[in-house]
Amino acid sequence: MPYIIEMLDIIKDFPGIRANDNVTLQVEQGSIHALLGENGAGKSTLMSILFGLYRPDSGTIKVRGQEVEITDPNHANQLGIGMVHQHFKLVHNFTVTENIILGLEPRSGLVIDRKRAAKRVREISELYALNVDPEAKIEDISVGMQQRVEILKMLYRNAEILIFDEPTAVLTPQEIHELMQIMRRLVGEGKTVLLITHKLKEIKEVASVCTVLRRGRLVKTVDVEGTSEEAMAEMMVGREVNFHVDKALAKPGDVLLSIEHLNVRNAKGLLGVKDLSLELRSGEILGLCGIDGNGQTELVRAITGLVPVESGRILLNGQDLAPLAIKRRLDLGLGHIPEDRQRHGLVLDFRLDENFVVHSYGRPPFSRAGILDKARIRENAERLIGEFDVRCGQGGETLARSMSGGNQQKAILAREIDRSPEAFVISQPTRGLDVGAIEYIHKRIVEERDKGKAILLVSLELDEILDVSDRIAVIYNGEIVGIVNASETDENELGLMMSGSKRKVA
Repeated sequence: MPYIIEMLDIIKDFPGIRANDNVTLQVEQGSIHALLGENGAGKSTLMSILFGLYRPDSGTIKVRGQEVEITDPNHANQLGIGMVHQHFKLVHNFTVTENIILGLEPRSGLVIDRKRAAKRVREISELYALNVDPEAKIEDISVGMQQRVEILKMLYRNAEILIFDEPTAVLTPQEIHELMQIMRRLVGEGKTVLLITHKLKEIKEVASVCTVLRRGRLVKTVDVEGTSEEAMAEMMVGREVNFHVDKALAKPGDVLLSIEHLNVRNAKGLLGVKDLSLELRSGEILGLCGIDGNGQTELVRAITGLVPVESGRILLNGQDLAPLAIKRRLDLGLGHIPEDRQRHGLVLDFRLDENFVVHSYGRPPFSRAGILDKARIRENAERLIGEFDVRCGQGGETLARSMSGGNQQKAILAREIDRSPEAFVISQPTRGLDVGAIEYIHKRIVEERDKGKAILLVSLELDEILDVSDRIAVIYNGEIVGIVNASETDENELGLMMSGSKRKVA
C-alpha cells in the first residue's frame, strides 16, 4: 500500500532540548497508525510539525508522495490534514456549528448562512454516527461530545489525514469505546488516522501499526497484532514494566478524614452530592469510582475548598474544614492533586521552580522576613525534577505552560507528595501519563499510604482503582451506593454499582 505520509529524518530543537532526533515516520493510506512514547518523547512535537504548528530544523515531509513544506495549520488543512488537540480549541459560548465553521463561514450575500452550515454539519455527523446537535452550545455538552465537535471540524474541512493527540485522556470508559468505533468508521470511509497515545490497550484495540519514540528518537515501527503490550511498553520505557502494583496489605489506623452528611450543589445549582458520608483512615487508600458526572468532582472540590458546602461537615483530625479557606486547609494537613492540572494544579505562566513552592513560599527555607530565597527555591526544584523525572528543557526556569501534559502532572505530584500532608485527595493522578510514569506514581502513592497517610483516590480508570485501592467506594447520582474491599470485587461488580445497584458497605 502507498504511503500517504512520509516524515523523513526530522530534527526539531527547542532551547535546551532536542525534541525530535532524526525521526522517520511512514504511514500507509487507510490505516490507524499509533505513535507511542513516554511523556516528552517527542510525539506531539512530530505531529505539530505535520500540522504546521512548528517548522522542522531539518528533514523532509511528503504527502501523497509529493514533497511539501507545511507552513501553518491552514496549509495543512489544504493538504487534507486535520488535528484534534489534547486540550480542545473551542469557543465555549458559541454553538457547535459556529465553532465548526469558524474561519470558513459560508455566506449568503454579506450574511453568514448558518442554516446551510448547520445542515452540512448534521449530514457529516449522521454519516459518521457522531450524534452531535449542531445547535447546542459548547458549554452545555460533555467533554466527549466536545471532542466529537473537534472531529467534525476536521471533517467539515475535508480532512483525509486525522491526527488525534491523546484523545482518550479526558474521556470516560464508555466514551473511549465510542471513540474507537468512530475511528474504525473513519478508516472505513477511506480516511487515515494518526493516534498519539501511551495507552497500550487502546493501541491493541484499534491500531494496525505502531511507531515507538523514546527521548526524541525512533525506537522501532512494529505490526500491532504481532507485538505484545509488554514488548511495546519495554520499547517505550527502555526497561521491563510491571503492570500491577506491588503492595503489602494495608494496616489502617485511626479515622483521619471524616465526611458527614455532606450536601454540595453543582454548576447548575442542583445537589451534586447528597447527604454523603465517608470515613478515611490513616494507612489506607480509599478508591472512589463512578461514571463521570455523578458527584465526584463536586465532592473533591468541596473537600479542598474550591466550592462551598451546602450543609454537612468535613473533619480532618476532628477539625471541621468546611468553613475554612483553601490555604488554611492545606496548612492543617490536606494535600490535593486536582483532576484539571491546568486550571487548579499549576500557575501556567509561572516557572516550574515557582510552582513547586506555590503553597510554601511564605516560610523558611524559601523566604525569610518576607524576602524570597531564590537559591533555595532553585535547589528545591532541581531535587524534585530529578526525583520525579520531570522532563523540562530549562530545569526550574522552564515555564509550566511549555511542558507536556504528562510532565505538568508529574510536577504537581512532586510538589504535593513532597509537602507530605496527612490526608491526600488525589484526583485522576495518571491521566495522560505513560506506563512507566504510571508505575512510578502508583508506587509513590502506596509509599505515602505506608507512611500512615490517608488517601482518597478518585479515578475513572477502573484498572487503577482496583489495583491501587484497599477499599473502594462507588458513587452514583451524588450518593455512595456501596463500599467494598478491593481484593473481593471486580470490574463487573463495580460496573453494576456504578449504574446504581446497591451493595453492602465493607
